[in-house]
Amino acid sequence: MKTGIVFHELYLWHDTGNHADYVPYGFPVEPFQHSENPDAKRRIKNLMEVSGLYEKLFQITPRKATKDEILLFHTEDHFEHIKSLNNSITIDAGITTPTGIGSFDIALLSAGGVIEAIDHVIEEKVNNAYALVRPPGHHAMPNKAMGFCIFGNAAIAGKHALKNKDLHKIAFIDWDVHHGNGTQAAFYNDSNALTISIHQDRNFPTNSGLVSENGEEKGAGYNINIPLPPGSGVGAYEAAFDRVVIPAIEKYKPELIIVPSGFDGGAGDPIGRQMMTGEGFKSLTEKLMKIADEVCNGKILMTHEGGYSPATVPFFAHSVIETLAKENMGIVDPFQKIIGNLGQQELQPHQDILIKEVEKLLKNIK
Repeated sequence: MKTGIVFHELYLWHDTGNHADYVPYGFPVEPFQHSENPDAKRRIKNLMEVSGLYEKLFQITPRKATKDEILLFHTEDHFEHIKSLNNSITIDAGITTPTGIGSFDIALLSAGGVIEAIDHVIEEKVNNAYALVRPPGHHAMPNKAMGFCIFGNAAIAGKHALKNKDLHKIAFIDWDVHHGNGTQAAFYNDSNALTISIHQDRNFPTNSGLVSENGEEKGAGYNINIPLPPGSGVGAYEAAFDRVVIPAIEKYKPELIIVPSGFDGGAGDPIGRQMMTGEGFKSLTEKLMKIADEVCNGKILMTHEGGYSPATVPFFAHSVIETLAKENMGIVDPFQKIIGNLGQQELQPHQDILIKEVEKLLKNIK
């Protein structure tokens, strides 16, 4: 068996329009390009093609998610609101979420692509899979679009797995630089999902992702946030994985691991301030694969989220997908020597203090 890949040209046709990063243009802001534009995603696909990696992957054909599948997480009002915008251009379909003509259809194709990928993993048609989809999903809330995300791709796929695929315990490990608030909301009261988000402290949304948010009711203890300080490098991320993420998975023993995979934690990202590298992301992937082999027969689904540096992100993603596929295409990341040698890549004392605080939450997982 192989590593599955989901991709479709239409993912690149979701038009976020002219902004200045994520701020709508208009005097005195000169028109520029929205942060969440197709470039980084297109260049990931391109790099995999020129390296020969793409042809080694199992092609999973995406489909549009059905309304019933979207409603596993979202309200009908939200579904109908986004549908009503399908033939128009909007600055904000939700909080900081522009859409273009056809964005509703493409968002359905994005969510449906992740569902197809999760089905392939659960049914063991592939060992693991990477869904290179767009628009992203982990900020979308039940009743609104948010943070460039229209529908909660990972959350919808997770609820689908629990409802329709006879799974009882799944785990989310979100390494996007922004807090996975939508996925957290989807399972905050549910012990059938362990949700872990490792992100930059109060980057976005600025009022969520705190250590104190640990789940409620039946979900009490099953939501863990690791809000790393700005400037955290590979040392901090590896310590967080070794001391929190991996022990949590060992204790919870999920039947499937879902990774909302954002590469905006990489050094040089325009809207993140962390210092991860391609080798760092490879290391985290290897750690997840090892524990997945032990607890869930290697079942990992990664679904693409953020990452806004078109130069560096393709190398980060290539490293991760290459690792999932157990291939070595001989690609040398030209940015590794530079960002890998940035000061304070090692675990710093103030980062260690935060991780020690989060470690205390492990006792709450039953």
